[in-house]
Amino acid sequence: MGNPLGTERIGRLLVRFAVPTSLTLMVSFVYNIIAQVFVGQGLGLEAVAATNVAFPATTIAGAIALMIGDGCAANISLALGRKDREAADRMLGCALAMLAVFAVSFCTLGFAFLEPLVRVLGASGEVLSASMLFTGFTLAGIPFLMCNMVLCAIIRADGNPQFTMKATLAGALVSTAVTPFLLFVADWGLAGAGVGLVAGQFVSGALCLAYIPRFRFMGIRRGTVAIRRHEAAAIVRLGLPSLFTQLAMAATQVVMNNMMRVYGGQSYFGSEVALSVYGTMIKVYQIAHAMFVGVGSATQPINGFNYGAKSYDRVWKCLKLSLTAAFVISAAWFAIWQLLPAQIANLFVAGDPLYTEFSTICYRTYMAAFFVYGIPIATASFFQALGMPLRSMVVSLSRQVVFLIPLAFLLSAKFGLMGALIAAPVADALCFIVAVVVLVSELRRWRREGKLGA
Repeated sequence: MGNPLGTERIGRLLVRFAVPTSLTLMVSFVYNIIAQVFVGQGLGLEAVAATNVAFPATTIAGAIALMIGDGCAANISLALGRKDREAADRMLGCALAMLAVFAVSFCTLGFAFLEPLVRVLGASGEVLSASMLFTGFTLAGIPFLMCNMVLCAIIRADGNPQFTMKATLAGALVSTAVTPFLLFVADWGLAGAGVGLVAGQFVSGALCLAYIPRFRFMGIRRGTVAIRRHEAAAIVRLGLPSLFTQLAMAATQVVMNNMMRVYGGQSYFGSEVALSVYGTMIKVYQIAHAMFVGVGSATQPINGFNYGAKSYDRVWKCLKLSLTAAFVISAAWFAIWQLLPAQIANLFVAGDPLYTEFSTICYRTYMAAFFVYGIPIATASFFQALGMPLRSMVVSLSRQVVFLIPLAFLLSAKFGLMGALIAAPVADALCFIVAVVVLVSELRRWRREGKLGA
């Protein structure tokens, strides 16, 4: 049976992979927003604070899962392109063993040091007990969350992104149905929110685990499920861009939250309004970001397989289409940010003139260069798929680590709140330049080697 990654029309492949992958990620972010609304309306600010305390633990576990899943998927695609089924099987087995070790260890250590953990994450005083309760549920669900994230990436490499969408959507629907019932009908309080969270993660993770015997182009064989040095190193090597990108995004949010608190407090708007507006903007931003990640993740199995098969013309076609899609999505979201800032913000908080005023300023300023935002993401995914993690990390980390965080400190010190906001479009523009330079350099090498023709 031939692999469609090497034969089907590139445009059709990209749509078939990008749409369900983007929807999968968007469903997760939309569900998180809905869950926060349920908790806030049903239990109040203390419960919201408790869920926020638990969030970094989920972020760290997710970063590890993305490292394993994306690293394994990239290696599998390259192996399948070389027609090396044995290597693909070994990568799958090693990834499953790494998943088991990391998931169980994370959960066990978290429960063993639960109180110190929530204190480090920011809990104290009145929210300490609530934070321990919800973080406990979060830890219980992390093995299933990691199963879902790791296996979704590998299942895409097997050519079935539609299944990952169905599995994630099923978990989100279960959680969205269970959580309000336990909160508002059964009156379970914060424990109800925790049970709803774990129920959804269990369903998504269990469905992905059940898919393992159904892999078409790889499989589990005797002796393959083990952590071996060569395969583990290869997985980590190609998974590091995903790990560092996720951690960098978390670090950026922490830095910008503090900027909003400090410089917002010194401004006409106040820290509460600045923090609230930035928080709601980031929630919508995550939905937009999911579309770019979906396109990038969709190209990885296509590019990896065809690069491994030395079908460079198909890789080149996929790259052009992904860059075009990224630009179109970027331009569309740029228009939304500039034309509808107040309308978006008022979906979260309505009737506060100061909040609406700052929302308009914040959205338009922070997203002023968003029309080039997607190009670096598509470029980083391209290099990760081709087994070039250093180039991928140079592009993916330049926005947050090299430009945005340092610029936020420098510009806010001089211009206050507006300086912190201006740092984002400057970082977006500089990251775009970095992506173009790195990509053009690689394509020139391809042309010299005859991979792109004359």
